[in-house]
Amino acid sequence: MDRIAFDHAPVGLVMLENRVIRIANRAFGEMFEDRPAACAGVSLGEFYASEEDFQIIGQRGLSAMRESGRYNDERIMRRRGGGLFWCRVRGVSLTPDTPFQRGIWSFADLSEERPVVALTQREREVAILTCRGLTSKEVARDLDLSYRTVEDYRARLLRKFGARKLAELVAKLSGMPL
Repeated sequence: MDRIAFDHAPVGLVMLENRVIRIANRAFGEMFEDRPAACAGVSLGEFYASEEDFQIIGQRGLSAMRESGRYNDERIMRRRGGGLFWCRVRGVSLTPDTPFQRGIWSFADLSEERPVVALTQREREVAILTCRGLTSKEVARDLDLSYRTVEDYRARLLRKFGARKLAELVAKLSGMPL
């Protein structure tokens, strides 16, 4: 019965061990354009937009999981066919002392709500932290940039998303109606 619930859940589910997929459900396979069985033994890094994203988000996630045993965010991920899409990711560690040793993670495709706009690695990082409600100074501190550099990135994001002000940008990034 438990396996039926896992396999047929309406969101992508995986069990990870040290960020390697041990088992994936049907929704995960459909979302990432692969058979669930073919995902077993594959590093989750193969589904990130870049290796840099995999490393940076991994460090951020590990820090949060050490504190609470949980992590969630919204990020751009890569399908097996190469297409990029926004994804809501949530995870819980089953081994709190070593958070990445074993965990259950869910993935929800946000494509219909939030189209992907071509962004650089740094623009993605600034966009993600902006969506979390961080000020430019906080983003600058987190990314080890100057305040003015973050403001430049935000101005580029405003142009790319056709937003007039920061609140409109956050709404577009978050997929919320304006």
